[in-house]
Amino acid sequence: MKLTIRKEESKDFETVFNLIEKAFESEQMSDHKEQFLVQKLRKSNAFIPELSMIAESKNKIVGHILLTKLKIKNEQKQFDSLALAPVSVLPEYQGKGIGGKLILESHKKAKELGYKSIVLLGHDKYYPRFGYEQADKYGIELPFEVPKENCMVIELVENGLKGVSGMVEYPKEFNE
Repeated sequence: MKLTIRKEESKDFETVFNLIEKAFESEQMSDHKEQFLVQKLRKSNAFIPELSMIAESKNKIVGHILLTKLKIKNEQKQFDSLALAPVSVLPEYQGKGIGGKLILESHKKAKELGYKSIVLLGHDKYYPRFGYEQADKYGIELPFEVPKENCMVIELVENGLKGVSGMVEYPKEFNE
């Protein structure tokens, strides 16, 4: 399957909304509101247009990924990082490597933009294949109770998390 990955444009917003809704429809570990989160994040200070990306096959949008700014804070310092949330693929296109291609392309773009790490809450069997590790290995915690194996980070550059530890502070839109 020929796949094109490009920056999301405003003309894509409605299609992406519907795609995200369909992608999470039968997902048990979901509140089924991911599409509304993406809408809110696009209007926030955390939004980075270059890191909202879509995958197209034969001029049809089949996948989307969003990385937004977040902070990791401890008593001494705060560090810039990114949140991966969500990555979405239409159900009939899942299992074909589209999500993985979006993840790898978003890593490349984030690195080009100078970001050093990404934090996510996700499936512990899926994300490690892309280099994600448990966040607690770095002394990084999420601000809510979830199994530690689902809280993950990746260094986009060597030593990208060196000296980084603390509590993740998501943009307020994640809590609305």
